[in-house]
Amino acid sequence: MLVQKTLRHGALFALLLGSLAAGAAHAANGWERIRDDAPERYVVVRGDTLWDISARFLTSPWQWPTLWQANPQIQNPHRIYPGDTLVLRDCEGAPCFALETGQPVVKLSPRVRTIEPREAVAALPLEVVNVFLRQHRLQEAGRALNELGYVIGGENQRFISGAGDTLYVRGVLPADTPMGFYRPGEEYLSASGEPLGQELVYIGEARFISQQGDIARVEALSARQEVRNNDIVLPLDEPIEADFQPRAPLNDVAGHLIAAPGGVRFIGRLQVVALDLGTEDGLQPGHVLQVDQQGELISDPRSGELTQLPSTQGGLMMVFKPYSRMSYALVMQAANVLSIGDVVRSPERQR
Repeated sequence: MLVQKTLRHGALFALLLGSLAAGAAHAANGWERIRDDAPERYVVVRGDTLWDISARFLTSPWQWPTLWQANPQIQNPHRIYPGDTLVLRDCEGAPCFALETGQPVVKLSPRVRTIEPREAVAALPLEVVNVFLRQHRLQEAGRALNELGYVIGGENQRFISGAGDTLYVRGVLPADTPMGFYRPGEEYLSASGEPLGQELVYIGEARFISQQGDIARVEALSARQEVRNNDIVLPLDEPIEADFQPRAPLNDVAGHLIAAPGGVRFIGRLQVVALDLGTEDGLQPGHVLQVDQQGELISDPRSGELTQLPSTQGGLMMVFKPYSRMSYALVMQAANVLSIGDVVRSPERQR
């Protein structure tokens, strides 16, 4: 009887050890990255972003590329479209996502058969960042503003012009490229005070008319405010596209939130911020960074000494426009109001 009882306890102990080992292996294979409430299937709808979709499945949305099983039979295997179905699967013990491609809408008539064009799901809200990029651009440090084309005057010796007016610009302009009027804004500095670039603020749109020597004639098509002499004239930036995914930087980076363009006082979700990190630090579009906010300084109730509380995670942001030494990023999550000077760094990696 004693022997049977001992054997039974040993079997239960072995079963418990086996369960724990299986759980540890399950976690080691990446299942701990999956949210407890993650769906097994999800149909993509118009308006979704890759961030939204990955946040439905993953505890850390930037880990999406490590679990995404791109379909090699699709022309661009990294693109996801409204109507597609994402399926959470077990790939040899590790989680992965597979794609069931939705069919495009087909319109039938006696004479015409058309397929509606589909717009791929973007990593982040493109309308937010493209509006920002139209209104803000950067002249990087080391490139002088006096090298750019600038307004020298309007017709009839006007110093201030508006939509419909003709102006003269010193500089050789491209003839068939949409142009914009810009005015110097904030000068960006690193946390140590080193110049990183000069913000240029969009004033309005211009149309090239003619060029004679180094003087160009342009028409102001639109103006958010009056166009003044010495305003800068540049080709409009191309809007960014959807061809990047949220992911962590390959290398560990650390820097600071240095500005909130547009005079924003309270920085929260879907606000654009400027960082003192750029391509020289390894940043690319889609890289996700964690914001660390410094803990409060309090007085110890016994010793009276000032004590710095540990820093806390304040949010997550995604880089969408990196330059050589600074970047623009969009705040994707914010647990608290973010502030100029907050530390930004590579997100904590789950092993």
